[in-house]
Amino acid sequence: MAKIISFISRKGGTGKTTNAINLATSLFQLGKRVMLVETDTNYTLNTLRKMEAFKSKDQKPGFEIVGSQDEVVADELIKIKEGRKMDYVIVDSAGKTTNDGIKKLCLVSDVVIVPTSLTQNDLLVTYQTVTDLAPAQELNSGLKILILPNRIHSGTGLHTVRESLKNLNALVLPVIVPQKNRFINFSTFHAEKEYQPVFQVILKYLL
Repeated sequence: MAKIISFISRKGGTGKTTNAINLATSLFQLGKRVMLVETDTNYTLNTLRKMEAFKSKDQKPGFEIVGSQDEVVADELIKIKEGRKMDYVIVDSAGKTTNDGIKKLCLVSDVVIVPTSLTQNDLLVTYQTVTDLAPAQELNSGLKILILPNRIHSGTGLHTVRESLKNLNALVLPVIVPQKNRFINFSTFHAEKEYQPVFQVILKYLL
């Protein structure tokens, strides 16, 4: 039965989409059966997939990317989990998801990843996001909540990151996604080599 990994944050621009697609392509490269669901109604990744496929006519089929919406995605995930032979379903949730949407999504998820930088604004949003996740975690006792330090300055050490995030009631992943835009031009087909150290750390918590 598929494991559902949801990227959740109360605001846009925290790195949900970038990390979701890099995680999905990395899992797919390992031979896993992957589906990516995006709930932002712009359906950015779906559009990018079509553009990539159009530019490269001989491109082999990749994993499925589907669009959904905040108010129905939880129910759709239950059907996917029960009816489709998948190893992982990655959810790229919208930045302005509702309280009810967050709770329902968490209740059907196995892992929630909250990307955050160390800016004051992002930290405030992350604290609020984790607080919003707490009721769902009480109902879904197997839910793992992981904090992914994202867009961190290259001169910032892991100790500093942990110190900044120590008051969060969640596990801070022992890895840093750097500030440089090295992953910004991602592909929906191919895993980014430079993302592999981050992927290997995340993978340990998905097994």
